[in-house]
Amino acid sequence: MYMPVLVYSEIHAVDRHGKELASLGTKALIVTGKNSSRANGALQDVTEALQTHGCESVVFDAVEENPSVDTVCQATLFGRKNGVDVVIGIGGGSPLDAAKAVAFLLAQPEGRDMVTLMYEAGNDRHLPMALIPTTCGTGSEVTPVSVLTVPDLQTKKSLPHRLFADIALIDGRYLTTAPITVLRNTALDALTHLIESYLNRQADDFSRMLVNGGLSLWRQNKEALESGVLTDEQRQSLMNASAMAGMAIAQTGTTLPHSLSYMLTIQKHIPHGQAVGYFTAGFLAEAPADDREYLLHTAGFKDLSDFEQWYFRWYGCPAVPLVVLLQTGDAVWKNQPRKIEMVSFPVSGSAFYRITMRNFEKDRH
Repeated sequence: MYMPVLVYSEIHAVDRHGKELASLGTKALIVTGKNSSRANGALQDVTEALQTHGCESVVFDAVEENPSVDTVCQATLFGRKNGVDVVIGIGGGSPLDAAKAVAFLLAQPEGRDMVTLMYEAGNDRHLPMALIPTTCGTGSEVTPVSVLTVPDLQTKKSLPHRLFADIALIDGRYLTTAPITVLRNTALDALTHLIESYLNRQADDFSRMLVNGGLSLWRQNKEALESGVLTDEQRQSLMNASAMAGMAIAQTGTTLPHSLSYMLTIQKHIPHGQAVGYFTAGFLAEAPADDREYLLHTAGFKDLSDFEQWYFRWYGCPAVPLVVLLQTGDAVWKNQPRKIEMVSFPVSGSAFYRITMRNFEKDRH
């Protein structure tokens, strides 16, 4: 098991470890979105910590949800112009994934097309990097993966590089200002990471240890997510569950529900967690019964029907047109065979169809 990120999970993590954060370089490029990192205080915490310990900083705050390769290129040019030597990502999965790609590009020679460089395998070199999550779902702060939107292809693609951060600073206070809908969507993303990591051919005792820990924490906070009233301890716990899920998929990767979800998010603007969850019941229905029961029970569900009812109650059943489901199914089946091969149980053509179409068939009836 390889997970080289130094993780600090505690209240006021940035303030308590500001010296280590500032020691990564002399001038930081902070990559974030427009509003949330200001509203939750994370951006202020970081800039003050850097200033206190003698590290300059500049802010690129134009990262959109599901960031595009174009945004990453803009941030890279901004970083080069300002002579930065460290990258700090603050936010949900979008700013963190963008920050990883920017840290990679800033360590590459100038003069080549940046999009080509991003998707050219064989080089993982990147600037020093710190990641600070402000949601409880992606676990991006502890994974080596950067997933970006490629507008020309109308989908999302992972960079073929292992881009681990040097430091991750996890502080549950940053969830305080997030709408409950965001917390529910991101927490569902964390749950699907745990499920997909467990049902993976690359899973081992260590990754499944992380899955078990993450599911147990997730279960402890399930009722609070439903009620919409969370304590500081529960927010920290949800962030830890997300980080454990991230550590698990850092070893195994994700599989079918995630691959199938991307077109729903890009074309139909369905939030990522909700989009992945759309395919999760179908995925679990095809899994061996003992694995399915273990995952659902550990997460706090009685059975698959209980999970489906929970999903419909809190996320609804997105109205996905048949043509979109057929397109996404066709794209994954033809272009991402490894995502199918890595599932721990056999996925035939008919099983793949059932996974893809389960909620469409339910909605139709």
